[in-house]
Parts: sequence; C-alpha cells; structure tokens
Amino acid sequence: MPPKPRAWQRMLSGRRLDLLDPTPMDIEVEDIAHGLAFVARWNGQTIGDYAYSVAEHSLLVEQIYAQIQPKAPVKWRLAALLHDAPEYVIGDMISPVKSAVGPDYGVLDDRLTAAIHIRFGLPAALPVAVKKQIKKADKISAWLEATQIAGFTVKEADKLFGKPAPDLVKGLRIHLRPPLAVRRDFTARHEQLLKEMDP
Repeated sequence: MPPKPRAWQRMLSGRRLDLLDPTPMDIEVEDIAHGLAFVARWNGQTIGDYAYSVAEHSLLVEQIYAQIQPKAPVKWRLAALLHDAPEYVIGDMISPVKSAVGPDYGVLDDRLTAAIHIRFGLPAALPVAVKKQIKKADKISAWLEATQIAGFTVKEADKLFGKPAPDLVKGLRIHLRPPLAVRRDFTARHEQLLKEMDP
C-alpha cells in the first residue's frame, strides 16, 4: 500500500499541526498571527503597496463587532478576532472557490476552529446568536474592503454583502500595513482580550 500523504504542517513555533486531527495543544497565537499577517484577502486583488491581510481584516471585524454588541462579554470579542483563524494554515479561499471545493473545506475549517477555540478558553462551537453577529461584522468589513480597496462599486457591494448602517461604517478606513506591524498588533490585541477575560 502507498504511504498516506502528509497532512501536518510544521509551524514556526516548532509545533506540528495535524490538519485532519488538530489538537488545542498544537495551537499557538504567534503562529496564527504570523500566518494571517501573510495571507492576502481578495486573492491579493486589492490596491496599495501591501496586501490586505486576514490579520488586518480580523482586527477590523473585532472592532465592528464591539460597535454592534458593545455589552457583549469579552470572550465573544476574542471569538470575533479569531473568526478566520483557521486560515493561518488553510489560506483565505474566496467564496466562489469554497463553493467549488465543496463541503470538505467546511469540515476542515470546523475542526481547526474547534481546536483554536478550546486552546483560548472559548467553546468549540459558538452560540448561534453570537456567530450571527460576528458574521454581520464580517460582512460589514467585506463591504468596506470591497468599496475601498477591491474595486467594487457601492451598488455591487450593497448587493453582495448588504448595505451597512451608515453609523457602523462612518469613519472606518481600511489600512494597508507591512505584515510584521499587523502581526504585532494582532498578537497584542489577542493578549489584551485574554487578560480582560481573566476573572
């Protein structure tokens, strides 16, 4: 019989993450922050001198979620920050590609999400209401990105992502920064939220 294909990845922290059976012990925030800071959203099809990274997007989603749910427990803000964390190993697949790949992508994403959540004191699966509000923040972020850096008209973005309430997007600007600066800020925000979660 031929040997099974390798399904693990060596992380810069030294951890060996099994993609088919990830465990919380193999998850490190430094690996997540580093990976997400180098993963481009929109398949890199954005204006500017730097790619718009998933790490930068995650920071924005957490900020928008806090505006939508100002009284939400800190743990749900952490969940918002980590909403795309599995992409540090599986990359950011745009929706049309996810549709083409099929349900296997979702299964892989769910396994990684559960391990990441458990590692940082969150439930493996988020409550439906919380997940819905994070998704709302995610769509607002996508609308901002689409109209500010990805070449979409407002009309196109409204149709694809929904028209956001003006007060939720007022003053929000997309920032394009070097990956190492974004990595630093993602790690710092994660650390701050964890500290605020401690009793």
